[in-house]
Amino acid sequence: MEYGVHSRTIFFLLFLLYATTAFNLTTLRFDEAYSPLFSDFNIQRLPDDRSVRLLLNRFSGSGIISSDYYNYGFFSASIKLPAENTAGIVVAFYTSNVDTFEKNHDELDIEFMGNVKGKPWRFQTNMYGNGSTSRGREERYRLWFDPSKDSHRYSILWTPKNTIFYVDEVPIREIVRKAAMAGDYPSKPMSLYATIWDASTWATNGGKKKVDYKYEPFVSEFTNLVLEGCIVDPIEQISSTNCTDRIASLLAKEYSTITPEGRKSMKWFREKYMYYSSCYDNIRYPVPPPECVVVPSEREMFQNSGRLREKMKFDGSHQRHRRGRRSRRQRKVEATGQVAAM
Repeated sequence: MEYGVHSRTIFFLLFLLYATTAFNLTTLRFDEAYSPLFSDFNIQRLPDDRSVRLLLNRFSGSGIISSDYYNYGFFSASIKLPAENTAGIVVAFYTSNVDTFEKNHDELDIEFMGNVKGKPWRFQTNMYGNGSTSRGREERYRLWFDPSKDSHRYSILWTPKNTIFYVDEVPIREIVRKAAMAGDYPSKPMSLYATIWDASTWATNGGKKKVDYKYEPFVSEFTNLVLEGCIVDPIEQISSTNCTDRIASLLAKEYSTITPEGRKSMKWFREKYMYYSSCYDNIRYPVPPPECVVVPSEREMFQNSGRLREKMKFDGSHQRHRRGRRSRRQRKVEATGQVAAM
């Protein structure tokens, strides 16, 4: 798999990366903030308790969840993805409250979608508010590096004013809250999830390529875990501390505002590596969602379908999907049955 680009492009990217100051983050041990979500037998905690490996094999995937719900926050981890043939595999790092608000949940997604052997990983970001799964805000991208070779930091900032997705310290997408979004902007307390699972029905070439278990186990590693925010009871929405002060502190962090250098990085990334955007999908959205900012240099890249005008050099499906969801109780029941089957 080749990730080479022109030397001038590399120089420009390195300049932009060095121009973006590294965030000052406090990392956590697993037992300080997380617990198994499903298939504990496929979760490997390293001895220092600061790294966790999530496995997918023919019996099950696996997942973890933050022990608490957060009323806005910054959620981050260094992630290393599986190598070899990863068709049909999805590794997800996301916030959600679907276990508490099943019919009107909120969600912010980073989803990594595997590919056939020799083709690069792809990933997407998305946002749901108040159960608006039919009005998802997908964007899909490639990366400028191989995410299976080394760990890279992926982050979600969620505030009352905006949401920013980061790769390392490079902002790749910002959603600024607009009044017209109403309940489509996530506003209820959410947990942080990390999962790996079999998405053979849709993830690669519209489900034509399935997970090949002769390459199992598929291992995704999560390190440098970060959870910043105000901890609350998801039902009563009563905080353990003063959320007004915690949110103000969150908004004062360096990652809550994109610097001019960061905006240059974001522009470079989006024009080079984004291959679908719902903001430019005029078939699905004849009127763009209210938070969309139409950038002329981006607009000219896409057809009315929101896809690139030129065919991409790797296989992949641009069709919408809805990730199958099960309650926390259902996942535990399934995991128990899978262990028994072993």
